[in-house]
Amino acid sequence: MEIISIHPGNIDQEHICCAIGNDQPNTRRASSKKEWMKARFEEGLVFKRFDQRGKLFIEYMPIETVWKPIEGNNYMVISCLWVSGQFKGKKLSSQLLGECIKDARAKNMDGVAVVTSNKVKPFLTDKKFFLHHGFELVDSAYPYFELLTLKLNKNAESPRFSPLAKNGTCPHPEGFAFIYSNQCPFMEEYTGLLSEVLKRKSIPCKIIHLESCSEAQQWGSPFGTLGMYFNGRFVTHELMPVKKFEQFLETLLQ
Repeated sequence: MEIISIHPGNIDQEHICCAIGNDQPNTRRASSKKEWMKARFEEGLVFKRFDQRGKLFIEYMPIETVWKPIEGNNYMVISCLWVSGQFKGKKLSSQLLGECIKDARAKNMDGVAVVTSNKVKPFLTDKKFFLHHGFELVDSAYPYFELLTLKLNKNAESPRFSPLAKNGTCPHPEGFAFIYSNQCPFMEEYTGLLSEVLKRKSIPCKIIHLESCSEAQQWGSPFGTLGMYFNGRFVTHELMPVKKFEQFLETLLQ
């Protein structure tokens, strides 16, 4: 297998791994993600995947334009590293991580950063993988997020979470708030579905669509693509189907 880069010249012809089905919903989701990506290439977005049809890719950006609430300079930040299904256990994740580290070195960056968690969580890469590759913990954020870095310049200052992200707060103190971006092709659709659940239960709900890296750095959750808040406090980053959300909501309101 070979690693290929998605760029403005081939993005319309290549699949982007997150939504690879040929049905109408996945076609719509992939289109949404690709439109987001097209506007990000000039901000330094890199998307690389293996030349197989499956979820095995890495996505990263410079810290100055990353869509996460992380402060710092001259680091590359991994947004997503995903190898799933039949491709697990073949060291493909290590190869993809190597591409990011190689790019950071070539651009004379001080290091590579990634958001993980203090215990295994859905959609977050297990931090043990990054610790194995030399990353170190440099910051944490409520309630379980951790920021790891691989320093290429040992004298460089470490990046950190922004204050709102570190405290797990948002500026909407009543009811639910969904803060999301189209960096993930599923977020817009599912936040709409989950907000309907809240409306049926007469629970106030605010949907905030992040439209720039500056907004994401200020208001986004450490996960980046989604943060759910209740009464101003972070409760989860996990995208979930309606039935699971209803169960989650019932537990939260007890």
